[in-house]
Formats: sequence, C-alpha cells, structure tokens
Amino acid sequence: VQLQASGGGLVQPGGSLRLSCAASGFTFDDYIIGWFRQAPGKERVFVAGFSRSGITPSYTNSVKGRFTISRDNAKNTVYLQMISLKPEDTAVYYCAARSGGTQWLLSAYDYWGQGTLVTVSS
Repeated sequence: VQLQASGGGLVQPGGSLRLSCAASGFTFDDYIIGWFRQAPGKERVFVAGFSRSGITPSYTNSVKGRFTISRDNAKNTVYLQMISLKPEDTAVYYCAARSGGTQWLLSAYDYWGQGTLVTVSS
C-alpha cells in the first residue's frame, strides 16, 4: 500500500499550487482520501476530504473557497488545488486513506503518505 504525495514547493502569498496524491496497492474505490497538514510546532489537522460516499467534499473553515479537493478514479489520484495561498498555509501536507470513520479524525485513516512541504513566503 502506497500513497505518494507531490506538488509542494515555495510559492508567494496569493499564489497557487496543486498537490497530488497517487494511490497504489489497494482498491482505490474502497477507500476515501483526505488531506491533512502539519505546520511547524503544531499538530496535524484535517484540511479537506470526502464524505463516506466519497463524493461530497468538505473543508476546514480556513481553506473554504480557496482549496478544492477532487479525485480521478482512472488515475487512482486525488488532488488538492490551492489558490490565494497565505503564509499560514505553510505546512507539510499529507494525504491519507480511510475505509470508514469520521473524516476529520486522524485515527480514522488507515494509510498515510510521506507528506509534501508547502511554503508560502515572499
């Protein structure tokens, strides 16, 4: 089982990035992918994910209207499009897969990717 997160980098405030999470080693349709982030010195927190149906997206309040999660089942990949980035979005972003449970709880997720660093700075 592998989740490969990519797409992070250094971007100026107001800029955009698209993160990708490529999944392999398990049946993609049986799991729901979510995105979390961990800022320096802080806990890992939920950013975006899908409901149990795997269709309805949800977001933490601080990214609503700026981040969009989407999935491409044909490519076994979930994306996180991020626009209007702010310095407070700086963090390591992780994707994770769950088969059930509450989407914003870390404990609900069975598999985790290695993380990709997003730095928002001028």
